[in-house]
Amino acid sequence: MTTFQSLGISQPIMKALEKMGFEEATPIQEQTIPLGLEGKDVIGQAQTGTGKTAAFGIPMIEKIDKKTRKVQGLVVAPTRELAIQVAEELHRLGKFKGLRTLPIYGGQQMDRQIRGLKEGPHIVVATPGRLLDHIRRKSINISEVHTAVLDEADEMLNMGFIDDIRDILKAIPEERQTLLFSATMPKEIRNIATTLMRDPAEVKVKSKEMTVSNIDQNFIEVHEKQKFDALTNLLDIHVPELAIIFGRTKKRVDELTEGLQARGFRAEGIHGDLTQGKRMNVLKKFKNGRIEILVATDVAARGLDISGVSHVYNFDIPQDPESYVHRIGRTGRAGKTGVAISFITPREIPHLHLIEKVTKSKMKRMQAPSMDEARRGQQQIAVEKLLRTISKAQLEDYRETATELLDEHDSVTVVAAALKMMTKERRQTPVTLSSVQPVSVKRTKNNNDNRKNYRGKNDYKRNFSRKGKPQGRNRKFQNKRGSKS
Repeated sequence: MTTFQSLGISQPIMKALEKMGFEEATPIQEQTIPLGLEGKDVIGQAQTGTGKTAAFGIPMIEKIDKKTRKVQGLVVAPTRELAIQVAEELHRLGKFKGLRTLPIYGGQQMDRQIRGLKEGPHIVVATPGRLLDHIRRKSINISEVHTAVLDEADEMLNMGFIDDIRDILKAIPEERQTLLFSATMPKEIRNIATTLMRDPAEVKVKSKEMTVSNIDQNFIEVHEKQKFDALTNLLDIHVPELAIIFGRTKKRVDELTEGLQARGFRAEGIHGDLTQGKRMNVLKKFKNGRIEILVATDVAARGLDISGVSHVYNFDIPQDPESYVHRIGRTGRAGKTGVAISFITPREIPHLHLIEKVTKSKMKRMQAPSMDEARRGQQQIAVEKLLRTISKAQLEDYRETATELLDEHDSVTVVAAALKMMTKERRQTPVTLSSVQPVSVKRTKNNNDNRKNYRGKNDYKRNFSRKGKPQGRNRKFQNKRGSKS
């Protein structure tokens, strides 16, 4: 493994990397940073979670002149969440160089962003639509931009932003360095590389490295009506530190969240119908550990970069293998191992095999756990708490009372009572979810490309007004049919 020190990175950035706990470069960083430092244009093929931000951020930050209070680095990202996360990481990387980073995105007040731009940030991280708004209003000066980054370019294509991307790149000075990152390389992205980049070098992280090598993948074959009980039993056995559960529709996410809360789990959901403020509030609580379970749709979770996620549960298997890889990539980060479990109905087994074939990975079959196994799982947690208390050996003040108890009751009864008090007994509240259609292989194979573009481009524009709020009439229409975002 290559160390950051060996890549010739300057001392202020090395200091920032050390503070962030990074010593060794990931494959995408190892290959991209030297090319970036040389000033070359780069096309990087890599998924979220492979360390892309540092891969493009370090060369960008190295070239920025702190004294010039103008935008010199520009990053375009598909979603607000990703824009904020990228801006936060670039801020940490540039901290000891004294650089200012500003995220701008739809849903935030324009006046506030204009004030922020007037304060002279060195780096702007933006979503395409809002960035174009600022360019057209002339409220952002991009004449000094020397490094432009397109992050998750294929997602921007899916969301209907490809023309915006072209317009943005044409507005930036031609004498610039362009770094483009994408998990896949459809022809539209290749066209941008050919027409708007200068002889780009290609960096491709091998499939095994960029997806599932450090994730323990499992599946449970279970009928639709038994999924929820299987899920809650698993959660009681695993007791994940932070878990993400994926549902196929917004309605599904709402029902799952309500069901988990009814059974005593600290869970909240995010999807496209929530306001931006509500989504950010839920994500903040999840990052801080105030909730242990995040329930999400694919669209809402796109671009999320949250460390410490130990488990991902696919309550509904996604339509396409790419989405599966994106989902489980929320865990197993920064060298840690993660666990991914997918619930598969009997009719979806062929689709499971398709995902295994495309991702070149095998999922292990698990049996759905029983309520007794879940109860024993919770009791085991109580046992571990008891043993930790014993190991601390600060029990002198309790020994006399303990002796009196044992004079009146046998030791097994006393320990059993202590375990009962400490065991979290789950409320068995009945929960009924609306059923969803199983995924069919034929539908995925025949309609995958059209479906992805339809969902990304049209649903995005149809579901949201210019202010980023759900449109009432369309939302009502979608809820009747069951939305897909």
